[in-house]
Amino acid sequence: MSLDPTVKVHPKALVESEAVGAETRVWAYAHIMPGARVGKGCNIGEGVFIEGRVVVGDDVIIKNGVALYDGVTVEDEAHLGPHAVFTNDPRPRAGRFKRPIETWRPTIIRRGAAIGANATIVCGVEVHQYAMVAAGAVVTRDVAPYTLVVGVPARARGFVCACGEGLPQTLACACGLRYRKANEGLAPIS
Repeated sequence: MSLDPTVKVHPKALVESEAVGAETRVWAYAHIMPGARVGKGCNIGEGVFIEGRVVVGDDVIIKNGVALYDGVTVEDEAHLGPHAVFTNDPRPRAGRFKRPIETWRPTIIRRGAAIGANATIVCGVEVHQYAMVAAGAVVTRDVAPYTLVVGVPARARGFVCACGEGLPQTLACACGLRYRKANEGLAPIS
């Protein structure tokens, strides 16, 4: 197998995919299966599992104990907190009742989104750009851009800036970024 020489793989990690981008770090006991695609500049924590039909963008942080199963896509600059859970089959069964992978619903974590520790993302949802899922939340439906969701099931609690700070009612962050309401979420003002 030939990986870019800048990829750092811990001796106790198993990387079976050649599609791992430059300057990505893979820590102990992580397993990246054949067919998985991992972008450049990622940090793949200890004990992470990435199945073969998973796509991970550039500059993604995946903390310890996260498992990404077939059908999950994680876009650039997303952050997946420790032990976040992702599902891929809405009605899991084994044996004679097992459904083909083509019937599973894809899950998409958009650019810059952050998933908190121990959060559960049920298959078929889209967590939009720069949204934030609180630790322990259970996401059962789409999360709008720049929206903070909390609880079980997860519900909108407010809005967050791309920098990660909560936004006041003016939708103007102390970092200088400003937003406007757009559908259920926000859009940046140029």
